[in-house]
Amino acid sequence: MTQQATIASNPKKHEIFKSLGLDGHPWVKPAEQAGEGWTVSVDPTTGEPLAAVREMNLDEYEQAAARAQATFERWRMVPAPVRGDIVREIAIELRKHKEALGELVALEMGKIRSEGLGEIQEAIDIADFAVGLSRQLYGLSMHSERPAHRMYEQWHPLGVIGIITAFNFPAAVWAWNAMIAAVCGDTMLWKPSHSTPLISVAMHEIGNTVMKRHGWEGVFELVNGPGRVIGGALTEDKRVRMVSFTGSTKMGRHVGQTVVKRFGSTILELGGNNAIIADETCDQDMLLPAVVFGAVGTTGQRCTSTRRLFVHKSIAPAVKKRLIAAYTDLMNRIGDPLDENTLVGPMVHGDAVNDMMNAMESIKKVGGTVLFGGNRIDRPGFFVEPTIVEAKNEWEIVQEETFAPILYVIEFDDLDDALAMHNDVPQGLSSSMFTLNMRHAERFLSHAGSDCGIANINIGTSGAEIGGAFGGEKETGGGRESGSDAWKQYMRRQTCTLNWSTELPLAQGVEFGG
Repeated sequence: MTQQATIASNPKKHEIFKSLGLDGHPWVKPAEQAGEGWTVSVDPTTGEPLAAVREMNLDEYEQAAARAQATFERWRMVPAPVRGDIVREIAIELRKHKEALGELVALEMGKIRSEGLGEIQEAIDIADFAVGLSRQLYGLSMHSERPAHRMYEQWHPLGVIGIITAFNFPAAVWAWNAMIAAVCGDTMLWKPSHSTPLISVAMHEIGNTVMKRHGWEGVFELVNGPGRVIGGALTEDKRVRMVSFTGSTKMGRHVGQTVVKRFGSTILELGGNNAIIADETCDQDMLLPAVVFGAVGTTGQRCTSTRRLFVHKSIAPAVKKRLIAAYTDLMNRIGDPLDENTLVGPMVHGDAVNDMMNAMESIKKVGGTVLFGGNRIDRPGFFVEPTIVEAKNEWEIVQEETFAPILYVIEFDDLDDALAMHNDVPQGLSSSMFTLNMRHAERFLSHAGSDCGIANINIGTSGAEIGGAFGGEKETGGGRESGSDAWKQYMRRQTCTLNWSTELPLAQGVEFGG
């Protein structure tokens, strides 16, 4: 059976594959033809295989890394605005293919169609942002303490960059790093998630097509393969000057330790245990959709998903009642993420469902009250019920990040207590407060407030714009992507001093010699 015949059994899938050049691509073949050395991508809506993507072996990784290193030595000398103009063309191509790419994200990862399209828009936005940055790679000039000396700093391309992405944002996270790194003069090795290899092939093909048009190959290299093999080689490779890793705290700790041993640098985007504080003055009409989307959007599989809701005791009964009603309505809108009526798609794979079911067992053991959901849905694919649980912040299961649509509701009667509980978790990514009290808002945003990298007022935890730095503190890893000065992570700073006098004075007035 040919690949075309396999995919044509579902006309929509065939249309997506064909429009993105995956139908007949040398790295993609029918799942039933896959053997050793191929990753099978599974449709989480049905549990059936979509296609297989070729994995690299270590020899092929070495070839890709060598190409990236060799290309860097030439690419770094291209003027940054010229590099930016090439990235501008990538943004144009992404716009042309936005619908198909967004639908492929929905098809392969399971997020609903509008979120899939939003993810590709994010990639487009960061490319546009990078184009602007290509003319703003500024260095400062400083007044020297020595006469007739000029001091300044400048920024040089860093080198080969490793990008390891997670399944939940299989296109956008690569773009966050790759578009900025490209205008900075770096080359890249991209290790995608084994759960979403098809979208990585499609994105890589678009980027490389533009690069080839300008006579450049080796700026973008895709190194798909097992994490222990290819991911291990990448993190240990001394040619890879910086590794951007998005994933679990456990794996991030391993990546960070491996890279720092060889004095490389990292951008770590790890776990989140994000919370919303709703005080007695909050606008409940605004709070409700923020909590529901934050907790249930992407089926709870965003690093910025809302995990905990701290609600003032005076409004807790009303808020819980409204949440249960909203979740009840959602049950009628669980299904195929490509269906426009769907608001809740599947989990990414069966292991994710099992993780949620294990969490539910832990919740029951510690005495948590399930207000809604908590079950696996008996249908093809990897579907679960969005879940609301009355909980206590100190419970071990609440302290952990379960990548699933579980919302813990915790009541409070004193803002000091709410802030203390809010910060009393190992993670520190995104946070929010809903309030009409100016003093509460300012306190939440003050030094004594949220300890997270992202803090919002009357906006949910989920969904960040590319203009602001994204990342968090504590076990979230401390990394930052995007934002006004994100480019500095992809470059190396150099301080330069030029003496245009006829003397050789030493700094700090030091004298040496007779």
